[in-house]
Amino acid sequence: MSDIKEAIETAVPESSLNSRVATLVAVVATLMAIGNIKDGNIVQNMSQANSRAVGQWNYYQAKSTKEILAENGATQLRAQLPGVTGAAHRETVEKAITKFEAEAKRYSREKEEIKKQAEGYETEYDRLNIHDDQLDMAEACFTIAITMAGISALTKKDWLFRFAAALGGMGVFLETAAFLRWAFHPEWLAKLLG
Repeated sequence: MSDIKEAIETAVPESSLNSRVATLVAVVATLMAIGNIKDGNIVQNMSQANSRAVGQWNYYQAKSTKEILAENGATQLRAQLPGVTGAAHRETVEKAITKFEAEAKRYSREKEEIKKQAEGYETEYDRLNIHDDQLDMAEACFTIAITMAGISALTKKDWLFRFAAALGGMGVFLETAAFLRWAFHPEWLAKLLG
């Protein structure tokens, strides 16, 4: 019986490196899972913001079309006004011109409000995209950290473990930035991963 116990103890030697690797992998995998949930929520919010922006721009275009139609209606009636005979008929045409001009002005005002809303949704999308990128970068760092940590356990290279831990730390920073809504956004890394 003591031979079996001795064989098990020698087959699985105590290793400080393996313990550190296991701890790093557990922490990084947990943070990656939490970040993945947050990233999913951010992507849903980005999709909603984008959809709302597109809807508002479509509404803006519809108002533009109505404005142009009202302006054209007023222009056509103004062109016909010199040939209109009879005071009652002339008054009707002038009222129609005034109505078309008022509608055109109203559509113009409404368009500006719609434009501000659409731009607000676009700004929200851009703001969320920064945090989506941060979480994507954090996930990349975490994935590489887990891989490097596993390789360091196999090769027993402590410097490789330190590299994995540094990547894990970078992932923690990026995920923290996303959760706290910091504007940190390394463009070079976003372009590399995008």
